[in-house]
Amino acid sequence: MELPYENNLDIGRLAGVFNNTSATYKFYWLLAILETCEEGKTDISKRELFARMLGNAWYTVNYFHVSFGSQDLIQRAIHIISDTENIPVNIRKENLLQTLLNTQDPNTVNLLKHFDKNVPHWFLTPWISRNRDENDSSYRNNIYKQSQQFSGQVPYALFSDSITINPVWIAYLQTNARLLKDYCYWNLSLFLQVRNPNVPNIPGKLIKPPLRNTLVKQRRDYWDIAINELDGIDCIFTNTRLTTGQYALDHFVPHAFVSHDLIWNLVPIDTTFNSVKSDKLPNMDLHFDGFYSLQKSAFEIISHHSPRSKLLEEYWYLFSGNDKNINFEYERFRDVIAPLIAIASNNGFSKLL
Repeated sequence: MELPYENNLDIGRLAGVFNNTSATYKFYWLLAILETCEEGKTDISKRELFARMLGNAWYTVNYFHVSFGSQDLIQRAIHIISDTENIPVNIRKENLLQTLLNTQDPNTVNLLKHFDKNVPHWFLTPWISRNRDENDSSYRNNIYKQSQQFSGQVPYALFSDSITINPVWIAYLQTNARLLKDYCYWNLSLFLQVRNPNVPNIPGKLIKPPLRNTLVKQRRDYWDIAINELDGIDCIFTNTRLTTGQYALDHFVPHAFVSHDLIWNLVPIDTTFNSVKSDKLPNMDLHFDGFYSLQKSAFEIISHHSPRSKLLEEYWYLFSGNDKNINFEYERFRDVIAPLIAIASNNGFSKLL
């Protein structure tokens, strides 16, 4: 993916900011700058940018449990702040931003200030080269000094508590903000996929979706039909008897991990228990056999009643089939589900007690 060209700017340097990146800081720093530029701001407080960095990473860390690496302060700061400030996972981004900007908690304030030690000036290294005899402190001071003169067409000038966007960059950043953010997220997804090799759909976990799917089609065209045919089923977690209209449709492997609503991962459960389960992991020894049995029964029923159902196609790839003659194998199904549960557990998803 390439950045939009601009005749009077050295876009190659902007593209080079993500070279030799060892943490997520630069990605989220640039995203924060682009957001504020879109709002028409050119003089921006560092605290607002640091708060936006955490805001853009909040859902990825807290809901999807994507690992940023053991040394990444963004991930650690989010965990600490969510506890000390008692902030819910699903908080609206604008409300989170206001909380971080207005909080007086010294721990939160210090965590935000910590990003100032490296992020703002290291981002400018493609524009300001380092002399061999410079130590970190003198190099930092040099970057601040040169940036304030807009040397080398740096995108912004650094001050103690704020940055000022270089006038020659303003139009480019504002006009191309969407493409630049896509470029940033593309590079971020590559960076995180390396650190989460077994986690599915990293790109889909970088931005909080505006709305979750309602699963109406999966209920109406699949599970309602199966439950009616079976004259009710038992919840695999509570043994409560379930009938159509009296169940919740749950992701066996949490949606926060798989990031899809494929029918082979959905199962009707007790509506009361659904809120307790949340995104907790089921116990394979206790719950998989019941899950498999319901899945197999429903598949056979829908194959008979609605053989052309598009929902049945979602099993083809699960069982490596290229037609509708699927052998609903227990071991094959378990070999798909068990690794997902194990990886999700390693990524911080808690288990049902």
